[in-house]
Amino acid sequence: MESLLYEYAWLIPVLPLVGATLVGVGLISVNKFTNQLRQLNAAFIITLLGVSMAMSFALLWSQIQGHGSYTSTFEWAAAGSFHLTMGYIIDPLTAVMLVIVCTVALLVMIYTDGYMAHDPGYVRFYSYLSIFSSSMLGLVISPNLVQIYIFWELVGMCSYLLIGFWYDRKAAADACQKAFVVNRVGDFGLLLGMLGLYWATGSFEFEIMGDRLAELVSSGALAGGLAALFGVLVFLGPVAKSAQFPLHVWLPDAMEGPTPISALIHAATMVAAGVFLIARMYPVFEHIPVAMDTIAWTGAFTAFLGASIAITQNDIKKGLAYSTVSQLGYMVMAMGCGAYSAGLFHLMTHAYFKAMLFLCSGSVIHGMEGVVGHDPVLAQDMRLMGGLRKYMPITAFTFLVGNLAICGIPPFAGFWSKDEILGLAFQANPALWGVGWLTAGITAFYMFRMYFLTFEGEFRGMNQTIIAQLKAAAAGLEEEVALGPAFGPGAMDPHELDHDEDHHHSSEPHESPWTMTFPLLVLAVPSFLLGWIGRPWANSFEALVHAPGETRAQVLEHAAHFNWTEFAIMGGNSVGIALIGITVASLMYLQQKIDVGAIAQKIQPLYNLSLNKWYFDEIYDRVFVMGCRRLARQMLEIDYRVVDGAVNFTGLVTVVTGQGLKYFENGRAQFYALIIFAAVLGFVVLSSLG
Repeated sequence: MESLLYEYAWLIPVLPLVGATLVGVGLISVNKFTNQLRQLNAAFIITLLGVSMAMSFALLWSQIQGHGSYTSTFEWAAAGSFHLTMGYIIDPLTAVMLVIVCTVALLVMIYTDGYMAHDPGYVRFYSYLSIFSSSMLGLVISPNLVQIYIFWELVGMCSYLLIGFWYDRKAAADACQKAFVVNRVGDFGLLLGMLGLYWATGSFEFEIMGDRLAELVSSGALAGGLAALFGVLVFLGPVAKSAQFPLHVWLPDAMEGPTPISALIHAATMVAAGVFLIARMYPVFEHIPVAMDTIAWTGAFTAFLGASIAITQNDIKKGLAYSTVSQLGYMVMAMGCGAYSAGLFHLMTHAYFKAMLFLCSGSVIHGMEGVVGHDPVLAQDMRLMGGLRKYMPITAFTFLVGNLAICGIPPFAGFWSKDEILGLAFQANPALWGVGWLTAGITAFYMFRMYFLTFEGEFRGMNQTIIAQLKAAAAGLEEEVALGPAFGPGAMDPHELDHDEDHHHSSEPHESPWTMTFPLLVLAVPSFLLGWIGRPWANSFEALVHAPGETRAQVLEHAAHFNWTEFAIMGGNSVGIALIGITVASLMYLQQKIDVGAIAQKIQPLYNLSLNKWYFDEIYDRVFVMGCRRLARQMLEIDYRVVDGAVNFTGLVTVVTGQGLKYFENGRAQFYALIIFAAVLGFVVLSSLG
């Protein structure tokens, strides 16, 4: 039975693809009929993914029981000595990733039924979700770099379709194009790195590439600098997919898509693909110190960058988006430090609590839309929220669980994974630990800022002063920073209410339907308990998913020499800075004992730097967008004056010479004889003069 499970493991990505294909064909051929069967189509797609999830759990259980890795391949292309194989691989890393992708995708699909219930694109959205899940599952089981690249591009295509799902909104159309263009930069680097590694090693297989590259560099057959260049080029792919500096700018804009896809992108699919590729390429990267250092410091800086921007975001989804950027930085830093298992463990815990946080934000938006209407400027701005715990208790509870997990408060899942990264980063480079430790404090501050603004205090959803200023700011009539605080000293009057039922469905928000709250409660369980499998004195996760070249026995030996004193010091430091961040957030946004506006005025340059996202969008627009336009205009001028000029001049010469020569072509023999005589005479004269 077990052998049959591995033999048919290829069905895991194929089943969601079949679902997406059948529903897609229905939408193309009998659109009206297919859209009428809304929930039947959704149930069909969810069922197929459920089968894939069951198979994934069975494979994970088999791997936990000690079953060896299984690879099935066939020759896809051959030319002379070149042979390219395709197939699938099942190992501990694959099994864990399959479970993560399937569980999160399934819960997101259940949630979608409530969130997109009234959307005319309901069936189309499910079809996109299914093919997105299939693409990520195909990427996870790929046994070589070429196959990964194929599914890598499919994941990018699906993200383009889903981010721009509401394509009639300009913001969504711009966001999907931005995501597409930025990812093309990283993918081009990945392609160059792939080709370079194949040129050097003659293989696309991960282990073979790593072993041969190490031999070539150690023997001097390949320069270390060239190997480092290949490694960094490959790393550009994960830099774009996992939104690392400087290609992080697309991810916050991706919030223009529906909230379910925001959860799926940020938790288990697109951004996870980058970290997964670093893990798969670890046998190559570990032999290139320059590449490992580049990965570590890129991750560390990105973690700080994302956190520093998140502290001033007022859009609940964009705040969570920059949180994802920061947490991905932790994972990438871990990989660069050699903390292979710790990075993947944080990828797993983060997938569950971040999916829950995003789905909670969608629940909040769903509840707010009943009050302020279907306007994302109003429904997503935390300055119009407050006091929602009273109206949405399940959403508030699960958001708090996710908050405690991401802030690294024990015994929640995020504590065990983040603490392990910080501990191993300290061993590798104390400076990296310092950046990660400081970022942990900022994370706790901005996450509880979001919680207090959204769920505590008085409800501000019908404050017409705030609504008017938000609309004006969105229309560009006044600067966003000119909007006064919605809390504390100088706040607008929360009692300026408009009870006009023509503009609002209700005067207060409401809890979401069970199809939306059920996935939240399910995700709260791993957000609380999952970290226990990675406890450092008996690390079951590391025993299963350990670095290539390391054995299970070595992992168990490390656990046997666990140092409680070191754990207490490192864990105490990380929890301490998180508690400081939570305390400051409480004083500023819950107890309102600190004037937020006064602090913002005192540090106006830093506040504006964070509020304007370090001006990356403006810099990129001026340097790349406007620069490319200037270059295009210059090339157009060259085309007009040089290329077209040369062609036009050639035509003019032809016309002029043709018009002149026609007078010499008159058909009279005497005239031709005269020309010949003149030519001979001229030749004689020149000869005599010489």
